[in-house]
Amino acid sequence: MEIKVGLLGYGTVGSGVAKILTLEGELLKEKIGRPLKLQAAAVRNLDAERAFPPPPGILTTDPYKIAGNPEIQVVVELMGGIEPARSLILRALESGQHVVTANKALLAEKGDEIFQAARKSGRELAFEAAVAGAVPVIRTLKEGLAANRVQSVFGILNGTTNYILSAMTQDGTSYGEALAAAQRLGYAEADPTFDVEGLDAAHKLVLLTALAYGTLPKVEDVHAEGITGLEPTDFAFARELGYVIKLLATAALSPEDGGVEARLHPAMIPRGHLLAGVSGAMNAVMIRGHASGDIFLSGAGAGMMPTASAVVGDIVDVARTGKNGSSPFRPSLGWHSLKAGGVRDVLETRTAHYVRFSVSDRPGVLSAISGAFGRHGISIARVIQKGRDPKSGAVTLVLLTHRAMERDIRKALEETAAFEALTAPAKRIRVEELSLPE
Repeated sequence: MEIKVGLLGYGTVGSGVAKILTLEGELLKEKIGRPLKLQAAAVRNLDAERAFPPPPGILTTDPYKIAGNPEIQVVVELMGGIEPARSLILRALESGQHVVTANKALLAEKGDEIFQAARKSGRELAFEAAVAGAVPVIRTLKEGLAANRVQSVFGILNGTTNYILSAMTQDGTSYGEALAAAQRLGYAEADPTFDVEGLDAAHKLVLLTALAYGTLPKVEDVHAEGITGLEPTDFAFARELGYVIKLLATAALSPEDGGVEARLHPAMIPRGHLLAGVSGAMNAVMIRGHASGDIFLSGAGAGMMPTASAVVGDIVDVARTGKNGSSPFRPSLGWHSLKAGGVRDVLETRTAHYVRFSVSDRPGVLSAISGAFGRHGISIARVIQKGRDPKSGAVTLVLLTHRAMERDIRKALEETAAFEALTAPAKRIRVEELSLPE
C-alpha cells in the first residue's frame, strides 16, 4: 500500500523534495517497505518556473485539496510564514494526517497550539529541517540521546551570519564588505535583517531548548543579539587572545541553580574548539549529555537539497509507522508533558567578557576602570594596552574578565560610560570557554 504525500509549497525546498521523491523512489521503497507517491502540490502560480519540474497533473492552487484530503497521509508544509501555514497544519492534524514542516518561525511563535493539536490528534509532527538543515540535531536529541540529561547545547545555527563572521575572521574585512560578499554569493538576502539581527537563529534556539529541556520558551524571552556591531579590531584582538568570534546559540542548565538558560549572541570561543573551525555557510551543534559526553554535529544548514534531505528524512520516519499510517503517539518534542515556566533572565547568567575601551592617554584611567569593575564584583583576568592612535590620540585598552553576572557587567559598563577619559562607547563580547564546568 503506497503512502501519498502532499506538498504545501513548491519553491526551492519543495522542488528538492519532489526531486528526491521522484528520482529516488526505489531507494525510499527499500528503506520503508512500501512506495511513497507525490500526490499533489499546492502553489500560488501554476506557471512559475521551478528548479525541478513537477510531475504532470500534481499542481493545484487550492491548499485545502491537500490539507484535509483523506487520500493523502502525509502533508509537508514548505510555505513559510505564520498564515496560512498555521491554519493548514491545524486542518491537516485535525483530519488525521501526519505533518512534516521546515517552518521554524511558525513552531517558535505558535508551537504551543500546534504541538497540542498534534498530541490531541495522535499524529506525527516532524520538523527536522526547521533547525540546522541537513544536520540531524532534532532526531539526535529526541532519540539518540534520550537516555541523557542534557547539560548544554551550543550551536552555530545561521549560515549567513557564519559566512560573514568567517570572512571577517579570515580576511580582516569589515562587516559591510563581508555582507556584500555574502549577498553576491546568494548566502544573504537583499534585506538580511532576519539573519544578521539573530531572529532566524533565535527561532531555532527556541526549538532546541524545548527538545533539550522540555520547556518551550517564548521567543521574546530568549535573549538575542545580532552581529552588526562587530568591528575588525575585535577580530584582531580575538586572534591575539586565542579566540574566534561566532554567533553562538546557547541552551544550558545553569551551574548555579539548574535553571534553563537560552541566549543568542556573538561570543569569543577558543580557537582550537571544534565549533571555532566551522566556517563559511555551515551549521554545527555541540550537545553535552551527562552520560554521552560531547556530541558534535556539523553540515549544511540551508540550500535546496540539504534541506530537502531533512524533509524527506522526516517523511520516511513518518512512513515507517503502522500498516495504516498510524502508530502509538510519539510526542513531537520527545517529552510527553512540557514543563511550566520559561528560561532564566539573561541578567542572571554568567560568562566571561571581553571589553574594549578607547580612552584618552592620561594617568589613572586603567585604575579608574578597574576600580569600577571591582566595585561590581568583577575580577579582571588580563589587560592589553595598545599605543596611542596617531590620528585620534586615543589609547585602546582591552580587559578580559573572569566569569561575571550579566547584571554586574552592565552596571560596571554603565558606570564607566560616564568617565571623561572615554573617547568612544565601550565594546563588549561575551567569552565562552565551552569546557566542562568546574
